Amino acid sequence: MNSEARFVLAIVLMLGVLVGTNLLFPPPPPSPDSAGEPGIEAPGSGGSEGATAAGDPAIPAPTGEAGVPSEPAAGVDPTLPQLTPETPVPAVVVADERVTEQRIVAEGPLWRYEFSTLGARAQSIQLLRFVAPERRGPVELVRPDGAGFFGNRIVVGADTVDLRRVPYTVSPEGGLHFEEGDEPAELIFTYTHPTQPFSVEVSYRFDPASYVVDVSGRVRGLERGLLVTDLGEGLAFNEVDPAVESRSMAYVASHLQEGIRSEENTKVDSSHVANGPFLWAALKSQYFLVAAIPNGSWEGGDLFGGMLIESLPEEEGSVRIGVTRSLGAGGVFSHRILAGPQDYALLSSFGNGLQEVNPYGWRFLRPLLRPVVAVIMWVLVGLHETLSIGYGWVLILFGVMMRVVLFPLNHKAMKAQLRNLAVQPLLKDIQTKYKDQPEKLQKELMKLYKEHGFNPLAGCWPMLLPWPVLIALFFVFQNTIELRGVPFAWLTDLSAKDPFYILPVLLGVSMFFLQWVTIRTMEEVNPQMKMMMWLLPPFMAFIFAQFPSGLNLYYLTANIATLPQSWWIANERLKVQAKGPPKGPTTGPPKGSSKGPAVPAKA
Repeated sequence: MNSEARFVLAIVLMLGVLVGTNLLFPPPPPSPDSAGEPGIEAPGSGGSEGATAAGDPAIPAPTGEAGVPSEPAAGVDPTLPQLTPETPVPAVVVADERVTEQRIVAEGPLWRYEFSTLGARAQSIQLLRFVAPERRGPVELVRPDGAGFFGNRIVVGADTVDLRRVPYTVSPEGGLHFEEGDEPAELIFTYTHPTQPFSVEVSYRFDPASYVVDVSGRVRGLERGLLVTDLGEGLAFNEVDPAVESRSMAYVASHLQEGIRSEENTKVDSSHVANGPFLWAALKSQYFLVAAIPNGSWEGGDLFGGMLIESLPEEEGSVRIGVTRSLGAGGVFSHRILAGPQDYALLSSFGNGLQEVNPYGWRFLRPLLRPVVAVIMWVLVGLHETLSIGYGWVLILFGVMMRVVLFPLNHKAMKAQLRNLAVQPLLKDIQTKYKDQPEKLQKELMKLYKEHGFNPLAGCWPMLLPWPVLIALFFVFQNTIELRGVPFAWLTDLSAKDPFYILPVLLGVSMFFLQWVTIRTMEEVNPQMKMMMWLLPPFMAFIFAQFPSGLNLYYLTANIATLPQSWWIANERLKVQAKGPPKGPTTGPPKGSSKGPAVPAKA
């Protein structure tokens, strides 16, 4: 079996493993993505005049016919306070042009928030320890043309009280400025109705050593209602390749019963409400996220009751996400906001699967990729921290280590290939001699396999092991914050493409040389193999030129580390060919006989 056939067989076997794993361990069922499917409630139409911002879909009222409260949806805790249209809804005074908007800053070592006094909305969230290449400054999470994050609305019956443009006062007026080691502090926004006994207080508690913000508040004068908190209109673009980043923009939520739901922003074509309860909800980009996380547990009735997904057709790929919850006793509410990097350790500390906000790979591959990615990241981060070397050198070392670990298996497989090569003449003799006798052919082949240890599958299994690693590394480089923006040699970012295409070219050369080492020692080389030797390397180089440079660096290192073993097996192949085929049942005397082959007598 030549190398090309073994390669094809290895790919087929690998796909068999992937499909079998998916069948044995099926992923959670996909989430419904349309208003007419189970779990999605079509939006209603009610709302008081001027209460809902222009262009926003009305939030559905949770009441049935004739104003009678509807039955709780499946999965919703019936002990939560049910909404009624009896509570009078105040006419909220929205800020007009005469009200001056002020920007309040909260800044620490890790982040810089900028809030508007109109709606207590975050108009800017910068992550100071991460650089956006195109901006030449800190990463910005809020879109410059968006309406901001964390604006609130209150739904009572068929009415909506929109608080996203009302004028708030703030304390302290000068904002918050933290130094390393400072204690946490609060930024408090308060809105008081000028004529009615209605007020809203929202407090943001910042810890300078954390990306987590504790949010709490209280609504007075309207203590029963459904609070809707906006998470934003998608995250801002920060990466070099906007096309790749656009495919990563999505909203993700963890449903208590149904597991994680995820949908790309570009695929949201209608506004709808998703019924909860949800353990968390988030907007994410390629490396960053803004997530809302309840403070309590479902047993305490403190999860998000639903999500409002609003499509914004005026902006392609833009979607506004809101989380809903019933106001607690006395009109209080609280949750946490995480605005920061998709750091695996940070996300894992929250529990409830938040680390899966950016799952690796396609759904059917995840059961296999998850453990592989976890091991790879543990090794890469461990080498980086233990040896105090850059990730470029870590990848080179990892490529060599993979070949060292696989050396015993590869060595065994190559020795099996040599045995198969030596028996090839005997195999051809049997196939020729018994080509018209299928049963006899099968019997003689089994005898040959037993006597000479011939195995047509030998050498295929070791080829399967590097493939899951290579596939896992592809997704590691696409999504792992630790490798974002890491330079090495001429490479400015190991998670981005090689700007000069040097690594893909060297990778193609190494693949050509590996094939040439094998083909030069073969007695018979068919035209297809020669064509593959010349066409496959440039084709693979072109494909890998689109992949992260770190992946190219690892694969190139692994190829170079394989060359000595390939050279050795090629020389051994020459020795086997010079030695000739072993004695077998078709060329030698019968087993157990000391006599040689019969020689005809001379006339």
